[in-house]
Amino acid sequence: MAPSPTPDRSGPNTAFRRIRGDLSPGEFSAAVRRAAREIGERVSCDARYIGRVESGEIRCPNYAYERVFKHMFPGYSLAELGFAPRDTVRGRRAREARRAAAGAGSGPQAYGFGARDEHTHSDEESDVLRRAFMTSGPAAALAATLPGGSASAAPRRIGRPEVRTVEEAVRQIRLLDDRHGADGLYARAGHWLRSAYAMLEEGAYSQPVADRLHSGSGELAISVGWLAHDSGRHDEARSYYAEALATARMAGDAALEAHAFCNTSFLARDADRPREAVRAAQAAQRAATRLGSSRLLSLLALREAGGWAGLGDRVACERALLRAQRLYGRGPADCDPEWMTFYGEAEMEGLEAQCWSRLGDYRRAAAHARRGVALQDSHFTRNIALYSAELAGDLAASGEPDEAAKAGCRALELLGERVKSSRIQGMLDVAARALRPYRRRSAVSTFLDGYVAKHAV
Repeated sequence: MAPSPTPDRSGPNTAFRRIRGDLSPGEFSAAVRRAAREIGERVSCDARYIGRVESGEIRCPNYAYERVFKHMFPGYSLAELGFAPRDTVRGRRAREARRAAAGAGSGPQAYGFGARDEHTHSDEESDVLRRAFMTSGPAAALAATLPGGSASAAPRRIGRPEVRTVEEAVRQIRLLDDRHGADGLYARAGHWLRSAYAMLEEGAYSQPVADRLHSGSGELAISVGWLAHDSGRHDEARSYYAEALATARMAGDAALEAHAFCNTSFLARDADRPREAVRAAQAAQRAATRLGSSRLLSLLALREAGGWAGLGDRVACERALLRAQRLYGRGPADCDPEWMTFYGEAEMEGLEAQCWSRLGDYRRAAAHARRGVALQDSHFTRNIALYSAELAGDLAASGEPDEAAKAGCRALELLGERVKSSRIQGMLDVAARALRPYRRRSAVSTFLDGYVAKHAV
């Protein structure tokens, strides 16, 4: 569909959304990647990027994406594609415009995403963003699709629009988790999961809609389970993952089954059940073999490696790590699951760091964690905090207190400004205990003071 010549850039990018048409964000992002390859560009476009563009969060693409979009839609300017002029988004003029907008009381909270500079969110603003999503956009639309409460009422017809609402809710939850962590999202996200399962139970739909609705509801269960996991509610997370696995088995959905087992393995590792972590990762690999995604198999090998590390089996752990690296080296494919957008070199380094840490090789763990921090895309704010906290703990355990304290301060800064994650907080607790004997050092004292102040808030 041709772009609109007069897009509205004050909020969501409606022109870009019209361009996508009936393609899902995953299908459209695959088309963007193919177009990039045609002109020799390299972009890591995925469904989350498309969501950020359409929500208005990305108001102007970088130069690589600009070239790709102009190749896809020749003759159209950035403005006709729904983007703002570059000089209003970046540089001094952009900062002045944002300050003026803030002073006028305008803002994007109605859409759940910020037009403010992403480095100026306070804790309160992050909470506003999370609440705004849960009361508007996909989440509110999901509530509106619920069948009526009367037992005698005819089942409400559920079609593609309702299914897309469930799928969009999953994408938006993932996006907010990447930026802010789980603690502020968990309780509200569970409500929308119940809404999705109510549609399955009480609605009327065709078989193709049923297949997508089962898949979307299962993915939503995994997302809510992950929010429970990251906020320290392990028993609840286990229940949600089991629900997703049951949904996958009933629907015969191998992709959903692999995802559910993947997260179950990760949870088991964190809950100190390493044998279960290994078994779940191996079950995920059996399900994923039919899907053709080397990147998915690579991640699942890393999940297995984490279980072996917890068991203290260095040989099996190294074998799984090598398999993960070999599979990752085969490159991305269009069949890679949409939820795997977080998985890149940075995530590989971070997960390998955690394996070596479990095996007691803290210097090797620190080397991988350091690379993970350096490689991480700035969009994944929570992961930067996570890898920084991992690095702080590994450096403290390997006798490098000053560098450990600096990494800990970076994690504290992110944890206070934009990220709410009990799991990352727990990692910082470990680092703080290891650093207390070095309190007389200036850097360590600064970190410990900040750590104590954070707990006092």
